[in-house]
This record gives sequence, structure tokens and C-alpha cells, in this order.
Amino acid sequence: MNAPSSTYRVQLRPEFTFTDAAGIVDYLRALGAGALYASPVLDATTGSAHGYDVVDPTRARPELGGEEARQVLVARLRSAGLKLVVDIVPNHMSVEVPKLNRWWWDVLRHGQASEYAGFFDIDWSHGKVLLPVLGEDAAVAELTVDRSGDDDELVYYDHRFPIAPGTGEGTPQEVHARQHYELVGWRRGNAELNYRRFFDITNLAAVTVEKAEVFAETHGEVLRWVADGDVAGLRVDHPDGLADPGGYLRRLRAGAPDAWLVVEKILHPGEALPQSWPVDGTTGYDALNEITGVFVDPAAKPVFTRLVGELGGRTDYLAVEEEARRLVTDRILVAEVHRIAGLVEGIEPDAARAAVAEVMIAFGVYRSYLPEGTAEWTGAVERARSRRPDLGEALTALDTQVRAEPGGELATRVQQTSGMVVAKGTEDTTFYRFTRFAALNEVGGDPDRFGRGVAEFHELAAGRAAGRPASMTTLTTHDTKRSEDTRARQAALSELAEEFGAAVRRWTKRRGIDEPALNLLAWQTLVGAWPIAPERLRDYLDKAAKESKLRTTWTDHDEAFEQAVAAWPEQVLGDAELVAEVEEFVGKLRGPGWVTSLGQKLVQLAGPGVPDVYQGTELWDFSLVDPDNRREVDYGARREILERVLAGEQPEVDESGAAKLLLVHRTLTLRRERPELFTGYRPLKAEGAVAEHLLAFQRGEDLAVAVTRLPVGLEKSGGWRDTVLPLTDGFWTDVLTGRAVGDAPMAATLFDKYPVALLVRGDS
Repeated sequence: MNAPSSTYRVQLRPEFTFTDAAGIVDYLRALGAGALYASPVLDATTGSAHGYDVVDPTRARPELGGEEARQVLVARLRSAGLKLVVDIVPNHMSVEVPKLNRWWWDVLRHGQASEYAGFFDIDWSHGKVLLPVLGEDAAVAELTVDRSGDDDELVYYDHRFPIAPGTGEGTPQEVHARQHYELVGWRRGNAELNYRRFFDITNLAAVTVEKAEVFAETHGEVLRWVADGDVAGLRVDHPDGLADPGGYLRRLRAGAPDAWLVVEKILHPGEALPQSWPVDGTTGYDALNEITGVFVDPAAKPVFTRLVGELGGRTDYLAVEEEARRLVTDRILVAEVHRIAGLVEGIEPDAARAAVAEVMIAFGVYRSYLPEGTAEWTGAVERARSRRPDLGEALTALDTQVRAEPGGELATRVQQTSGMVVAKGTEDTTFYRFTRFAALNEVGGDPDRFGRGVAEFHELAAGRAAGRPASMTTLTTHDTKRSEDTRARQAALSELAEEFGAAVRRWTKRRGIDEPALNLLAWQTLVGAWPIAPERLRDYLDKAAKESKLRTTWTDHDEAFEQAVAAWPEQVLGDAELVAEVEEFVGKLRGPGWVTSLGQKLVQLAGPGVPDVYQGTELWDFSLVDPDNRREVDYGARREILERVLAGEQPEVDESGAAKLLLVHRTLTLRRERPELFTGYRPLKAEGAVAEHLLAFQRGEDLAVAVTRLPVGLEKSGGWRDTVLPLTDGFWTDVLTGRAVGDAPMAATLFDKYPVALLVRGDS
């Protein structure tokens, strides 16, 4: 297994190419990273800022510099002693611009006779591929035929489609009627689409990668890079969308036997990766939520719950989540539910649809993996029965058929789609409706659980060290709802709950948003990301309002409400008295936020797993959800600070974020140069009056980590006083400061420079 000591995630795009990535390799080496971890690098839709909309998996993306530039990057990494980890997208391809995807274009041109017809998950029982691209069905009248090229094309404004051989005579409408596809109004997509898509995105068509020939065509190039030694690790995007994730991963492992493999599998609290998967672990959302949770004060729960109620919001998380998932099955993924229901034998269609929807709504995890995940399937069916006893016969039929053929089409499609329902219903809807405490609303998180105890945290970390020690860990990704430092500052709100609640009540009376969930989210976002430009806040709130689907959506707009939300940032930031109040409050929050940021970062970087640093987050980064978190990174500023750190500077914990870069540099460098230190896991227990504010653990025999948690309460209780951290006998050195600390350091002395310590036995 070719696991790196750590990774540094880079978002490649036309504005930041292979060549640009090669230009920061020396910086990453000096920072201490073990590998550059790149977003998808195969050919994608023109202008794509993320690369997940692949159009040709057989070549390196030309907009990033193509094969030649890719090889230059690989050579630069190799000479620096760094590895390359690549993000791959097995579930879907982009069909937004059909001509860019030669396989899709051929399917549209030749229909079921195309050699690529089996590459996409299409229900051909309708005879044609439904393409929901028109403004409305009647817009067929606006079609034209372009006969100027080598092949005629059917045209609808900027959309162009192939014409099957021998069908190009007559009016555009007559030509259209003869094709292997049907252009229809875009609103029909959710209810009638007959190809599987990525969630509710009709521009991303699912690929049948479970077929050996399709796997070979879609993975051949990447696996060639692995075989050549260019790529050491693969990050697998969205495995839950696959027909057979376990089978796919076994095939991938066979093609890359020595590669480091991690999967973007979202684990609910208490859920484990299927034991049979031959992978090294997840991409780290489980670790993220465990780490954030231990820095949240559970005592704040009733205070925030009361605040939500007073503002007119919802406090029953499970009810909000069930309603959001039901909205997804009933209004968004209608076509998918209908397709599955049609496979249930012997049951009237409406009852079958209701039963299928109810089971997917009731899932406690994203999906089951039958037969391995039978317990999860059983739990979902039983919850569905308790909610809808009137569907008993249909649920029994569904359950019986799935159990009889766990690898059959019905079972497969239910499993593929349940993850879509959970993700769209929970992450992309509930998390914008249930906004009691935004720091907990993270991918794979449970906002209903307020914080995490130290003992539970240690148990989970020890489990990772023993079970999948090469699993990735992270605090920020391209998909997180907010960056780690925004989340850390929001987590620190748990210690200022009463004061924040009083402030929000005042601020809401003065400048509130007329929707309780968005209103509370807006104030938490304002203080969490402060200072923030009105444009960034406006764009974030627009997305949050539409994702919640309470007053407006991406497709059905409440223009007046959207205008009011868009005006809110300028109104708030233009209110001098209110701004002064916000600045005063953030002044009290900023310090505890920094302490929490440094604490969670050191726990992640030095704890079990392979830690990832998301681009730019080696300094403070108060980003929000994408695309805000994909802004350009100022590597010039980071190089300058790193040079000072390398020269021996020990920066203060201040606005510059230099102290965080020092922490990242020292920890990653130690991991890369002395990997033998980072093994095992053993909790350490402080002693003294405020021992609960010191979180500590030991790796192996010669490495210990100590961080401050809940700093506001610590200060209120009079500081560290007599608190001490007993260590194994010997001479210990703090890697961050270079100071000897002894084997029973007093917390007040240990943390007099930084609120965290990375301790090595002997001279570091």
C-alpha cells in the first residue's frame, strides 16, 4: 500500500493548471506535505471549475495542459520526493454539451444500435432517450436544422444534437420525430427522465461501470498512470451511486494492487465501512465530525434550542429531516422512484411507489450493501412499516423480492437511489432548514447530537488507528458546508450561547430575515466568517435559501423573497450601529475560535489516519460552501510566512494565521520524516481542577498531542491552575516551540506560547 504521509488538496481548473500545480511543488515540499492530491484531471466540460463533469476519461484534460503538462507535474513531484493522488469519477459523465462526449453523441445518433448504448444506464423501454432541455414542450416548434457541417445537426439555441443517418429530410419537427431521443420541456426531467443521473442533475448521466468493458474504457488511462508509477493513490468519488460498490472496488484494487485507495463514503455516526471493501478508508468526513464534536460544549444545546423556538423555527430534527426526504422522493427524484416501483412484482403502481419512497426516506444510513448490509435494510423497512402501516402488503412484497435477489435489479436500484434521497434530503435540504447550530451541519454529521464527549472521541480515534490506520482525515474539502476555521469559530459559539442568543434577538428585531431557519443561519454565518464582503454573504444566503426549499428553490422562484435576501448583507453591513455590535461580539469570539482552530488542526494532523490539508487552509480560511471555498489561493503570502517559519520565527496567534502555518509545517514534516512515531493510539488523561479542558493522546511510545478545548469556560474558571499532564518517563520536547517540557508538564507552562503542543520524547 502506497499511502502518503499526508496530502495537500489542490483544485485544478483552467485558471490553475498542471503547470501552476507544478509551480507550487517546492512550496508543498517545504511545507511538509507527502503528496499533492488533485481534483479530477481527465477531460471535462469546457470551463469546468471542478472537473467532476468528465466528458472523456481516456485522456488528461487539455484545458489543464494535457498529457505533456501532466508528465511535467509528475516529474516535478517525483524529483521532490512527493506522491500524486488523483480524484476519479466512476459513477457519471457530463452530457451537458452532447458533442463533447463522443460516447453520448454516438448513443443519441444511433440509439440502441450504438456500440456505446450499454455504457449508460438508460431505460430503453420508452424507445427514446428523454432529453429535458426545452423551455417547454411546445418549444419543439423552435428547432432548426444546421446542414452546414459534415453531418447535419438539430439545433435549439445553444443546444446541438446529432441526426441519425437517413433521417434528416423534412421540417425540423419531422426530423426530431425520427430521432433516437426526444427533446422535451425541462420540468419533465424530474418525473420522466429515463436515464439514471447524478442526484438531480440531468446533465450528468450515470455510467454502467459495473460492466467489465465499460470499466476498462473508463479506467484504462488512470490505471496506466498507476502502473507507470505516476499516481500513488486514488480517491473514488461517490461510490454509493454504483450498482455494486464492493465489486467495483475489488476490480479497481485488482487494477491498482499497490495504490492507496480511499472512497468518498459518507458514514453516519456509528456506521463502519463494509468490511469486504479492499480500500484503505474514507475521505475523512467521519473524522471531521468526530473532531469538531469534541470542541463543542453540549451544555449549549438547550440555549440554542430555546433560541430557535423563540425565533419561530423548528426544533424537532427528525421531523424536519423526514419532511425534507419526502420532498425529495415526491418532487425531485420522481422518475427514479417510478422506475424502481415498476420492478416490484404483484403490487398496484401507486402502492409500490409509496412503499419504495417510504423505505428510502426511512434509511438510517446512505445505503445498505446487500447482503452485507442486511441489518440496515431491515431497519429501514421496519421504520417504514411503523410510519405507514397501510402499506403493509406493498412493503412486504418489496422486502421479500429484495431479500430473494439481493443482487437483482430491484435491490440494486433501491440501494443506488437511497443514497440520493438521503444526500438530497438531509445534506442539501435539512441542513439548511434545521439551523440550530451550524457548526454541526456538516456532511456525514448529525445536527441532533450536540457535541461529543472526550471518552467517545478517544474510543473512535483508537478504532480508526486499529482498523483503518491509512484512512484519510480532513477538516475541509471542496464539498464541506463551511471551512474548518469558520466551523471552529462557530463551534466556539457554544461557549457564548447566552450572549449570542441575546444578540441575535436584538439583531433580528433590527434587521432580521423573514424566514426563521435562514435568519439564524445568516447570523451564525456573519459572525463565523467575519469580516465578509457583502457579495460573498449574498451569494451564500441565496444558495442557502434555495437549498432549504422553504420559500424559494432553484427552479420555482419567490422573486420578492430572493430580492429581500439579496439586499440583507448590504443593509446589515451598512448599519453602523449594528456593525459595531457585531464587531464587539466577534472580538470576544475570535480568540476562542483561534484556539479551537489550532486544537482541531493538530488533533487531525497528528491523529490516526492520513491527514489532508485543503488548499490554502494552512492559514486561517473563513470560507463557506462551494463555490466560495474554491477561490484563488495566495501562495505568495504563504511562501513568505513559511520562509519566516523556516528561519526560526515562532509567530504569535493573531490575525495573520502564521501560527497555524507553523503548526501545519512542523506536524506534516515530522510525519514525513519520522513516520514510525505516528502509530497506535492511547488516550492521555490530565490531572487537576480543569483537566476536562485538556484533550491529549499518545501515538506509539514517543509522541504525544495536547490541545486546549472549550477555552471560554477555561478562562472563566480561572485558567489552568494546578492542571498537569503526566507523560511516560523521559525527556520530552515540544516540536512547535523547540522547548523541553519534562515528563509531567504543567498545563499553564505547556500552553504559555501556543494553546496546543506536539511532544516528542527525546530531542526533536
